[in-house]
Amino acid sequence: MSKDRDDELNSSPEFSLEEILAEFGGGGQRDDVPSAGGPDLPWPEARHAPPPQNVVPFPGMRAQDPPAEEAPSEGEEAPEEELPPPPPPGKPKKPPVSEKVLEFPEDETPPLQAGIEHLKRKADAYAEKMFEDEGKEVSEETVRFERLIPGVDEEDDDEEAPRPRERKPRKAPEPPPDLPPGQLAGRYGKGLGLLRLRTALVFLLTLPLLWMALAPFFLLPLPGALQGSFPLQVWCSAGLLAVSMVLGIDVLARGLVQLFLFRPGADTAAAFACVFTLADALTQLERMPERDTLPYSAAAALALFCCMWGTYAKRQGLRLSCRTAASASTPYLVTLDPRSWNGRDTYAKWSGPIHGYGSQIQEEDGAQRVFRISVPLLLLGSFLCSLIASVGEGRGDHLLWCLSATLTASASFSGLLIFARPYRTLARRLSSSGAALAGWSGAVRSGRAILLTDTDLFPPGMVSLNGIKVFGDFSVEKVVAVCATLIRESGSGLDKIFHDLLRAQGAVYRRCSGFQRHEGGGLSADIRGEHILVGSASFMALMEVSLPQGLNVRNAVFCAIDGELAGIFALNYVLHGTISPAISALVGAHVSPVLCTRDFNLIPAMLRQKFKLPVEKMDFPSVERRTELSDPDAPHSPRITAVLCREGLGPFSEAVVGAKRLKIAVRISSALSVLGSVIGLILAFYLTFVSAWQSISPAQMVVFLAAWLVPTLLISNWVNRY
Repeated sequence: MSKDRDDELNSSPEFSLEEILAEFGGGGQRDDVPSAGGPDLPWPEARHAPPPQNVVPFPGMRAQDPPAEEAPSEGEEAPEEELPPPPPPGKPKKPPVSEKVLEFPEDETPPLQAGIEHLKRKADAYAEKMFEDEGKEVSEETVRFERLIPGVDEEDDDEEAPRPRERKPRKAPEPPPDLPPGQLAGRYGKGLGLLRLRTALVFLLTLPLLWMALAPFFLLPLPGALQGSFPLQVWCSAGLLAVSMVLGIDVLARGLVQLFLFRPGADTAAAFACVFTLADALTQLERMPERDTLPYSAAAALALFCCMWGTYAKRQGLRLSCRTAASASTPYLVTLDPRSWNGRDTYAKWSGPIHGYGSQIQEEDGAQRVFRISVPLLLLGSFLCSLIASVGEGRGDHLLWCLSATLTASASFSGLLIFARPYRTLARRLSSSGAALAGWSGAVRSGRAILLTDTDLFPPGMVSLNGIKVFGDFSVEKVVAVCATLIRESGSGLDKIFHDLLRAQGAVYRRCSGFQRHEGGGLSADIRGEHILVGSASFMALMEVSLPQGLNVRNAVFCAIDGELAGIFALNYVLHGTISPAISALVGAHVSPVLCTRDFNLIPAMLRQKFKLPVEKMDFPSVERRTELSDPDAPHSPRITAVLCREGLGPFSEAVVGAKRLKIAVRISSALSVLGSVIGLILAFYLTFVSAWQSISPAQMVVFLAAWLVPTLLISNWVNRY
């Protein structure tokens, strides 16, 4: 039956569009809407939807057609809608078709192909923009300006420059009193010879302790009285350690006092190690008779010696720096000005009073600041580990031995040597060149650029006058006077040369107005109604001043009055032997030199051709920016990096590079020292927990701590190698 029904449906004829419209569209045709090619079937929702009321048209929107039928008023009944008759059962129902409805064509382009087409359009637009100036001729005037005017470096926009992460400022402690450097030098030198003597005596007492500790390890012979008497060896170890502690009582007392002042340091850890090691040595035979190893007196005495050695080296370096800073009545100050050039912290040298140097040099160094945090944690860890290793296992008589082992293993030998040794060696080198660092406070911050002025590259005496030639009807006195006046107004390093020439010619400075600096390498002003030009040969050519034929003077000062050449002053520049190594040291330390020269002859082209300096690694700002950066009245940072007592780039460069290397050395050595202390505490806790005193003998303790001292000594020697 169902099969016959399917055959009947499949064999039914297809209906055309005209037949469907003829059958269903008779009753639904609206008279008020014109037909375009056939009747339209309105949507049922549109026929039942009420017309919109109080509709405010949006600006720019098309006005809609009024509704075809209005809603019936009150009291009237809505006419019944005529529904189309249902289709015959044998014919399939098809959706209504309207010729006014057009479907929007879908984009069948694949996403990958669309992306490729987008990239092609962007490439074509870029090529059109890049070659739009092709074929245009560059004027001869532009080529002339590019040849005569030296290129300058522009600063990056402050908004695009990377800004360091800003941290909330901590409440800084009250700084030490700002004492004069000469007074501080006398204070640091007082008792320095006695401290050296006591340090040497402690080292001599440490030698027999080391011999007894290393004898079983390296099979060294002992004196007859100590050969077979273990108790005598223990008492000798205790006695030698006690005498060493008496000689270094000032260092031990300072370490204990700093703990109560909440400013502990490496000497605090050494003091605890000495005290508990001495207590263990005095009670070992009574509380641990089964132990056949000596106390850790050798390691504790060696830690005390390193603390005294570091104290002596630091005082010696500070004394030398203060003496150097006090040797000049009007020294130069080196400061690190924040974001001074191109958004980077920049070193600057300027002349002024030494305010704050005495306070800075008394501040804590970088290693002390690290140990102020690490030492309390190490002490707390040593006490907790010792309690766990002894009391937790029911071995209360082992407590002093556990404390001695953990405290000694965490007392680094290099604590007070991290800053003292490199600073002393650096102070000796800088003192010989006329510079002095302002302690750790001057080295804690480092910059990436350094401002170099005329006197840095060519100190007084390195530039000399080689000859004078006057042209036209101008007198020598007038040419020298107007030229010296503009040189003095510019603040150039040639001021002294022209001042001496002015006095030799019996001339005087003259009043000028309208003074200007030009990017082409020259100066201009008006003096007594005459327009004066002073500059290089390129500047004269730029200003269209005629020069003599065959003139071959590279480094000279040209003077023109009212557009006519008036005189030539030939100069001889001699580069000091320390300038080239100083610039190489700066570039090697990633400090970019910034040429803030006011002498119009000192441009990168001249420095590269005549003196072979690496000008490609230097920055050359515009003339206005150079004048601003080299202004003697410019504001500077209150923190002093170094004090210079001599002219030239040599002391300046050595102080900057030395400060950067000192900072790196202290930070690396501090990290290694703290790491060694943590590892020593962990190993000592494990070995004391299992009561393996044979595995933590005095010899092994000394070798372990001495191994962590070697990197500090090597790094301290590296600081001075530049």
